[in-house]
Amino acid sequence: MAIDAEELKGHLDGLLLAVLTGGPLHGYAVIEALKARSGGELALSEGTVYPALHRLEREGLLASEWSSESGRRRRVYSLTRRGERALGERRARWESFAGTIGAVLAA
Repeated sequence: MAIDAEELKGHLDGLLLAVLTGGPLHGYAVIEALKARSGGELALSEGTVYPALHRLEREGLLASEWSSESGRRRRVYSLTRRGERALGERRARWESFAGTIGAVLAA
């Protein structure tokens, strides 16, 4: 059962930052990395991912530059130092949140 964008509210930014820790990727490669790392559960549309990438860039968490590959221009995104710090904070919040929810559901 694939997870849809609505279920990801509040988590998408952290997921995008995490995918980019492996190095710069163009937008479609980010989408494919999310899908691969989630075992196909996160099959998100360009209409969900691209606006989030642009917002994260405006916030200074990502940087981007144009790249040409096989005659195609693509925007390549990379994590900034500020983005690395934000990812660390999001990971810590996620660990706390998941632990709390897990405790309640297990009871």
